[in-house]
Amino acid sequence: MSTRITKRPPSMRKEPRQARSRATVDAIVEAGARILSEQGWAGFTTNRVAEAAGVSVGSLYQYFPDKVSLVGAIRRHHLDDSLAAVRTALAKRQPLADFARTLVANIVEAHSIHPGLHRVLLDEAPGLEAYRDQNSQIERQYLAFYAEAAAVYRPNGKDPAIVGLVLSDAIDGVIHNAARRGTLHEAQVRDELVRMIRLYLAEH
Repeated sequence: MSTRITKRPPSMRKEPRQARSRATVDAIVEAGARILSEQGWAGFTTNRVAEAAGVSVGSLYQYFPDKVSLVGAIRRHHLDDSLAAVRTALAKRQPLADFARTLVANIVEAHSIHPGLHRVLLDEAPGLEAYRDQNSQIERQYLAFYAEAAAVYRPNGKDPAIVGLVLSDAIDGVIHNAARRGTLHEAQVRDELVRMIRLYLAEH
């Protein structure tokens, strides 16, 4: 997972403005993601995160008032990576079959750097409700990318917004459940997901 701060999550105590403070926040978020992935919510403490990040607990608390706010930042970065996965696949403007393969590869990669993280974020860590808002900026952005894919690869089909919504939900369902089951890297799962995307978008 890349750890970039595009804008300050609401739960952060202060925004990192200098390069050094941004590097500190990046290190904290990366360490937090690693500990969540490896030890789950039960093993996730601010002391462990600070030690893994190579900073003091006091430095961590300068930016995150508690571990729930840190989880919020970790979720936000994961969502940023998911957005980038779709955006990058779309930018290539390649044939449908290649687009489907690129999209699946990008999404799997975004969920693979810390393999256990996604299951913990979905099933164990608190605060998920704030990221289920269908009118949030992230959700609108995410669905807009899929609507664009529908407009490009299914131009004579139904409303691109509806097609994009169905496609997004279908892909998320497969990817999230594969992450939970540990089957994200099984070739057959990936091949069938590519096939589903290709056949759905090719339908007129």
